[in-house]
Amino acid sequence: MILINILLVLLIFLIISDLYIKNSPKSKLVLIPINYKIKKKDGLNELIIDLKITNKSKTKETMISNINFELDFFKSKANEYCQNVNYQEEVYIYDKNKEKNLNNYWPTTIIKSKSDLFVRIIYRFNNNNFRKKLKYLWLKVFWENYGHFGISKKKDCLLINLDSQKQKSKEVFEIPINNKYNAFAIKTDLLGCFDDPVKTVIEYSKGIVEKNDILTIGESPLAIMQNRYISPQNLEYSIFSKALCYFFHPTSSLATACGMQILINSIGVTRITFALIVGFLFKLVGIKGMFYRLTGSESSLIDDISGTVIPYDKSIVMGPLNADLFCKEVSKYLNIDVAVVDVNDLGDVKVLASSNKTVKKILKRTLKSNPAGNADEKTPIVLIREKK
Repeated sequence: MILINILLVLLIFLIISDLYIKNSPKSKLVLIPINYKIKKKDGLNELIIDLKITNKSKTKETMISNINFELDFFKSKANEYCQNVNYQEEVYIYDKNKEKNLNNYWPTTIIKSKSDLFVRIIYRFNNNNFRKKLKYLWLKVFWENYGHFGISKKKDCLLINLDSQKQKSKEVFEIPINNKYNAFAIKTDLLGCFDDPVKTVIEYSKGIVEKNDILTIGESPLAIMQNRYISPQNLEYSIFSKALCYFFHPTSSLATACGMQILINSIGVTRITFALIVGFLFKLVGIKGMFYRLTGSESSLIDDISGTVIPYDKSIVMGPLNADLFCKEVSKYLNIDVAVVDVNDLGDVKVLASSNKTVKKILKRTLKSNPAGNADEKTPIVLIREKK
């Protein structure tokens, strides 16, 4: 009886904690990338980046008290950083269709509930060999949110591919798998949140796919294109995330407070605690993996910092959204089966979504060798093709 009362008190405490975490005041401003373009103007290379800041709150207005933009430069080869790139920055905001040049000073700006603020950043580069030296830019946005929750400092990072408008030569690597199937790994540029997932995969695959191929893409590259990554600085981790992360192996993405907080924000403390207790009891009788079954795909798809390629190695990458819809749209255009997969070098293969469920068994067998790789291969798209 005493044990039941203790468990009941614990359950009530956890539910109250979940309600507090879910309903505690917080900023609901979200920075959304729109597009970018590169052009020549007055002999200078000009990069124009358009962003949108949305207030998802239904009732509360929030202020942006300050915002700063910072560029990191790195070359395409081995992502080496380079210095001494001279440029000028101009920032504009569009509020009620009115353009305003901020002249290097961000005025405290109110965004009303369910409203948007459009921001345009223009960079003008003085270097004549600017395009020869650089392929990627890493835009860092440091901004302060101010409102009923207090003040919140955020950091968002966006990849700019300066070669995105160029015609790309396609690279494909043939990888023998077994006596029946080959894999064809398609090399891509670094992918980012400005890349439309469906259009990007179709563009890289056109002219390469053949009838009866199975196209696969890793869950992390798809999530990155969906802007499903977050800087740890943006997380308000709690005492629960600090405590619960101790129950996981040090190499797990849930073994840090920030990684655990991502899962708490998704499914709550109550479900995680329940899954840990049940998982421990099942381990006592030799059954492993029950925690991940009870917490769903969210728990296994979180990649903590260092878990993916540069420059996303300083961000936490979450699982992709609407993976089934993505598969159906790409499959409809290319007229082949498509799947989103999570594969590692230990031979574990998870098929998260597919346009045709019958391919699951084939992929489980053929992807064990992980032909896409887990390092810096930049081959997130893999075709599985039966030998003729």
